[in-house]
Amino acid sequence: MMNGTAITRRGALVGIGGGLCALPALGAVARGKPPITTQDMVRPPRLRNGDVLGLVAPAGFVADRFGLDEIGATVRAMGLEPRFSPHLTARDGYLAGSDEVRAKDLTAMFADESVRAIMAVRGGWGSARLLPLLDFAAIRKAPKLFAGFSDNTALCLALAHNGVASIHGPTAATSWPPSSWESFRQVAFEGALASYSVPAYAGPNLFGRGPAVKIFHRGKARGRLLGGNLAVLSALVGTPWLPDFDGAILFLEETNEAEYRIDRMLTQLALSGILGKVAGVIFGQCTHCENPDGGYSNLTVYEVMDRRFAALGVPAFQGLMIGHVAGQVSVPVGVMAEMDADAGTLRLLEPAVV
Repeated sequence: MMNGTAITRRGALVGIGGGLCALPALGAVARGKPPITTQDMVRPPRLRNGDVLGLVAPAGFVADRFGLDEIGATVRAMGLEPRFSPHLTARDGYLAGSDEVRAKDLTAMFADESVRAIMAVRGGWGSARLLPLLDFAAIRKAPKLFAGFSDNTALCLALAHNGVASIHGPTAATSWPPSSWESFRQVAFEGALASYSVPAYAGPNLFGRGPAVKIFHRGKARGRLLGGNLAVLSALVGTPWLPDFDGAILFLEETNEAEYRIDRMLTQLALSGILGKVAGVIFGQCTHCENPDGGYSNLTVYEVMDRRFAALGVPAFQGLMIGHVAGQVSVPVGVMAEMDADAGTLRLLEPAVV
């Protein structure tokens, strides 16, 4: 994808010491955790009209106060009240303030009992840097719905590793066409057992309309829904923050990556053993995933996927509206789901919220 102190729910300080110097000790603790199963997952409360939505910047910043005005208007159009964290427009290079500042803002939102749910304002890069600075045990005891995508995949996966469901879906600054809003509303407000399908393709061909699904291996599968941005997921391999992918349905999305880079990241997932564990694979959208210098000798991104996923022998397809695309859907992370590669569909078997 090209593109020091934490606060518990009750407000008490937990020692982070000098910030990054605490990484090894925290990592060692996380490695001792037993794998979380679907039976261990906790689901945060659903959203209701009038609820307060906490807005955070775990990675990149909002350019100016006018961007905040637009975000606030979007949240109010959802029937929610925006609560801005203090450092959304802060800048530390490409980050919205230091790691400690961003972690403190996020932790404060989890701690604020008047905040019902939390949404990232944007992605970028930097969410993974916060993982050792967050108290996931406290979050699990009083869970809140977190929503975001792209770089925010790091937080969704870390929450799943700690047994808390979240949503991989639009950020607050993303365009929100009706289809995206309806998908988020069903999952976050209604707790619906939503279904997702590859949109029909209307093109200038002899047979008119036809499915845009690309099937790499046919069949159906059930499993825990885990995944997100490919680059972020592959970068977390070898860290203590990834959930157990045994029997999972792996969903992926990516943007602005050349075909050979997609190949490299999928190879990383294969060599690490993750691809060999999953029950099925869904690749959503790979937006602008072409090498401009590729030429006719290059593999297409779909050939890369086909060669990698067909060999797994599990159901696998591409085409759901997951990722960097207008009209993207909201997909829960950590809940049970069923996929049908032949039909190009995904169906939730349990809600993301209670």
